[in-house]
Amino acid sequence: MIPIIDITPLFRGPETDRATCDAAILEAATGIGFLQITGPADLLPATAETRRDLLRLFALPQPSLHRLTRARFAPANPNVYRGFFPLQEGFPTYKQGIDLGPDIVAPMQDADSTDPLCETTPLPLNEELPGWRDTAAAYHRAMTALGQRVLQSLARGLGLDDHHFDAAFEDGISTLRLLHYPARPDHDISGAPHIDSGFITLLAQDGVPGLQAQDRSGAWVDVPPLEGAVAVNFGGLLERWTGGRIRATRHRVIAGGLERCSIPFFYEPHPRARIVPLPGDVPFEPFEYGDHLWAATTRFVEFHGMEALRPPRASQ
Repeated sequence: MIPIIDITPLFRGPETDRATCDAAILEAATGIGFLQITGPADLLPATAETRRDLLRLFALPQPSLHRLTRARFAPANPNVYRGFFPLQEGFPTYKQGIDLGPDIVAPMQDADSTDPLCETTPLPLNEELPGWRDTAAAYHRAMTALGQRVLQSLARGLGLDDHHFDAAFEDGISTLRLLHYPARPDHDISGAPHIDSGFITLLAQDGVPGLQAQDRSGAWVDVPPLEGAVAVNFGGLLERWTGGRIRATRHRVIAGGLERCSIPFFYEPHPRARIVPLPGDVPFEPFEYGDHLWAATTRFVEFHGMEALRPPRASQ
């Protein structure tokens, strides 16, 4: 069973309540590696209304979507990493979506203009989707705050200072992704089993069941859609960074022939952030987050063929 935790104490209330919440999050993170979090809408705006507003993007006419599409699929477009990607035939995971960077909230500080991870996000025109940009920016801002509080909670649980991880996430490149999985009556799986490559993923489901996490016995456990809640899973890099104490969990989507939408948010540090062993942990060779992210990202079908577009930066 996937734990359900109210994260309100991470933002306000007595310190004793926060300690109880910390313990529950750490237990989930070191156990099944998956949880669902709940809280008031001002802290957790994963409401049906917000989802409907954000997912209006998929109703745009094709010319508008083409203007947002990544260069791999629309060679005349300048955007490489951010933007829209269309359906890809012949793969177990069949989806279309868009990746939105932190610049939808505010311009990135000290962004490297030569780094595709720092590029500007192409956005629909205001007249095409009135109010959509405001909704997307507010949601990105709220999920960034939530990701920070969850990571601070984990730091306390691991016996570290609250803010041990904060510096790496200053001017981070967190990604808000909108996904649409069309119905495929002849396919059971719309999302192939995988582990997220990064740190923390905050996923708003659309009410359609099918998300599953794999427990330590290898069994698949349902993560039922819970209105107003966000599913949290921990990525492979956080598992590595914490010496294996935090568990990255394989998960998948069993579609059952149903159409599905989801809104994951990937809480990410600055691309030049150095990932170094925690105090007392097994040593590993430090590396930069951007180098790890690009290597991991280009393994996914919508990024195939882009490997050479960003050489490793650690030696530069």
